[in-house]
Amino acid sequence: MIAVIDYDTGNLRSVANALGRLGAEYTITADAEKIRSADRVLLPGVGEASTAMQKLRERGLVEVIRSLTQPVLGICIGVQLLCRRSEEGHAECIGIFDNEVKKFRTHELKIPHMGWDSIEQLKSPLFDGIDEGSYVYYVHSFAPTVNADTIAVTTYGETFSAAIRRGNFFGTQFHPEKSASVGEHILQNFLRL
Repeated sequence: MIAVIDYDTGNLRSVANALGRLGAEYTITADAEKIRSADRVLLPGVGEASTAMQKLRERGLVEVIRSLTQPVLGICIGVQLLCRRSEEGHAECIGIFDNEVKKFRTHELKIPHMGWDSIEQLKSPLFDGIDEGSYVYYVHSFAPTVNADTIAVTTYGETFSAAIRRGNFFGTQFHPEKSASVGEHILQNFLRL
């Protein structure tokens, strides 16, 4: 069973629909015991970092997430919340990844970064069978910096972490659930971890 963490942010339904297309069993929940006992955990979301962190704190989920030992995948704001801190709302985040989340500083390109872009330097079983330069779907104005946890990058005026990993925790700044066959393959890889 896959637990999709419900902390009152967007895109839960699109993630649930993607899991359904893959034939995966899932539950959308904020229940700590259901999350701890799940085979896999997804932390999706869209929104603003400090507000999202406040919602996780109100539901008592920060320590629950930190304690997880099964594979965990943060998506979009979910990956940002797994980082150390975010410039968005000056949020102190969960701190699984040592990355900081920074606002795009480019003035030549449109912000938010929205649409299809390529991923490079793929280094994880999450990307088994995915070609360098494959295209994924983004909607964001903030992104994790590049560091030792980075397992894929995208360049949009500046290079940022498209995906990161530390131990059993994974995260994608892009939306695999909206990234057509490439995203579906990445989600399948996650479900096999």
